Amino acid sequence: MQNNTHAHLLLVDDDADTRSIYAEFLKEAGFDVQEAGDGLEGLEKANQIAPDLIVTGIIMPRLDGFGLVEALKRNVITAHIPVVFLSHLGREEDQLRSKQIGVKDFIVRDMTSPNEVVSRIKAMLNDTEYMLGIDPFNYDAAKFANDFNLNPDFLCSERENGKLVLKVRLREASSRKFDAELTCL
Repeated sequence: MQNNTHAHLLLVDDDADTRSIYAEFLKEAGFDVQEAGDGLEGLEKANQIAPDLIVTGIIMPRLDGFGLVEALKRNVITAHIPVVFLSHLGREEDQLRSKQIGVKDFIVRDMTSPNEVVSRIKAMLNDTEYMLGIDPFNYDAAKFANDFNLNPDFLCSERENGKLVLKVRLREASSRKFDAELTCL
């Protein structure tokens, strides 16, 4: 989705004040926001409206955030929907588990302003991704190829035929943080 205007978000949290604050910021940013008071209600609404993205808390009655994500992944209608955890705890074990089940971003509420939350959601929905060529003769390219056991000319394997490129995806716009992976073109 290239334009955030009218992107459909589902905001799931059992704390009405938290939902209200974030819903207001997201609506001001041009998002269409639906709300749910817990994971079970969130699951029902996700199946009804198939939002573009779900923002959810973790600790909730009836169905927690982890259970919500696992249920979403089991349903063909909702399996593709990106999920962002908005946690007040930020525990390392929660962050690890969230990665294991495919949560796209883990945001610690008390350490992240609502404006930054909006920025991260926009970046995720825009899915800003770049393909960058690697010049084997510049900077640390030779060392990089050697350290990762790559072809020194950054050529793909004989089966793939092509050139290795660095695929870079924007993770956090304000701090210019990216995720990167090597891929064959």
